[in-house]
Amino acid sequence: MPEKAAPAPPEEQLNRVLSPLMLWGLGVGYVISGMYFGWNLGLEQGGTLGLALATGIVIILYVTFSLGYAELACCIPKAGGALDYALKGLGREMGFICGLAQIFVFVFGPPAIAAAIGAYMHIFLPAVPIPAIAIIFFMLFTSLNIYGVKAAAMVELCITTTAVAGIILFSFLSFPHLKPDNLLRNPMPNGFEGMFGALPFAIWFFLGIEGLANVAEETINPGRSMRIGFGSSITTLVLLCLLTFVASVGIDGWEAVVYPAAGAEASDSPLPMAVARISGANSPMHYIFTLIGLSGLVASFHGTILASGRSTFEFGRVGYAPAWLAEIHPRFRTPANALIANTTIGIVAILTGKTGDMIILSCFGALSLYSISMFSLFALRRGYPQMERPYRVPFYPYFPVITIVLALFCLVAVSTLNGGLALFYFGCLAAGYVVLQLVTRRKALVH
Repeated sequence: MPEKAAPAPPEEQLNRVLSPLMLWGLGVGYVISGMYFGWNLGLEQGGTLGLALATGIVIILYVTFSLGYAELACCIPKAGGALDYALKGLGREMGFICGLAQIFVFVFGPPAIAAAIGAYMHIFLPAVPIPAIAIIFFMLFTSLNIYGVKAAAMVELCITTTAVAGIILFSFLSFPHLKPDNLLRNPMPNGFEGMFGALPFAIWFFLGIEGLANVAEETINPGRSMRIGFGSSITTLVLLCLLTFVASVGIDGWEAVVYPAAGAEASDSPLPMAVARISGANSPMHYIFTLIGLSGLVASFHGTILASGRSTFEFGRVGYAPAWLAEIHPRFRTPANALIANTTIGIVAILTGKTGDMIILSCFGALSLYSISMFSLFALRRGYPQMERPYRVPFYPYFPVITIVLALFCLVAVSTLNGGLALFYFGCLAAGYVVLQLVTRRKALVH
C-alpha cells in the first residue's frame, strides 16, 4: 500500500476549507506586490537587458521549482511546507535549517511590503507617518488571519482579483504608447555585473509562491488542489511579469520608471510613475491607479502573513521552537500565537526603516529553501518509493536539478554583492544550528 503522511493529532489540526480557486487567489496574491513595487530597482542595477536576463533565469527557476514543490505539497500536505519535506527526507538537522530559512522568507517579507503600503497610503494621508500606517495594517491583517483562514482566503481572492485586473488595465493603458526603441535605450549600463545585481529584484517578481504549500493542511483534497493551485498561479504570474516589464519600460525607457526626476533617488513605485508619463502626475487616472496598486501590495502582505503564521506554527509543532508557538486558537482553529509572534518581529523590522535589506534577507531564505526542498524531493523519491504521490513533477529529474543549480547560482551571486547581509543571514543559521545541537544534547543527557 502507498504510504500516506501521518495526520496531526485532533487538537493540532487546522480546518480543511480551501478550494482550488482560493489557492489560486493565495498563490498569486502572495507574489503580486512584486509587480507593483521593488522590481524596478533592478533596472537601476542592470538596465533593461540586465534585468531581462536576470528575470529570464528567475522565470526558469520558479517554473521548475513550482512544479517540483507541488509534488512535495501533494504527498506531504502539512503546514510547515519545506520544513516538513526536509525533516522527512533529509533528517532533523536539515529540517531545522530549511525551517529557519523559511522563517526568514515569511518574517522579513511582510514588513517590507508593509513599508511600501505605508508609502502608498502616505500619498493620501500625508499627516500620518509611514511606519504608523504600516503598523496599523500589520495589526489589522494579523487579526483577520487569527479570525479564520476561510475568511482570510476570501478576502485575499477579492484583493488579488483587483490587483490582477490592475495589471491588465495598466497594459491596456500602456501598449498604445509603447515604442520598441525605448526597450533598447541604454540596455545594460553596468555590464554583466549589473545583471547579477538585478537578481534579487527579479526574484522579487515571484518570491512568495512557495507559501502556497503552507496551507496544504487546510486544503480540500490537497492531492488535486495543490497541483491546480501551483500550476495556475505560476502561469498567471509569468504572464503578469512579462506584461508589467514590457509595458512599463516601453513607455519612455527604463529610467522613467526608476527615477521620479533627473538626479532623484530611485523610487519603488514604477507603475504609478509610468501612468504619470501617460496621463500626468495629477490626473484622476494616476490617483486611481495608485489605489489599485495599493490592492496589489495588500494582497501580498495579507497572503504572506497567512503563510508566515503556518511556517512558525510548524516550527514549534515539530519541537524546533517553544511549544506555545504551536498552540491553535480554541475557537478559530488558527495558529494565533505564531501570528502574533511574527507580527511583533515585523513591527520591530518596520521601525528599522531598512526595506531593501528586508527584501534581500527574504531572498536569502527563499533561495536556500528552494535548493533544500529539491534535495528533499530526491531523498523522498529514493527513501520512500511507496509514498502516495497524487502528482509527480514532469521531466524528473531534470526540473529539480535545474532548480538546484539556478537557486545556488543566484544565492552565490546575491551573497557576493551583499556581503554584510549574507554574513548576518548565514550567521543566524549557524547560531541556530549550534543552539539546536546544545538543546538536543541536553535532552539526551536528561533522558
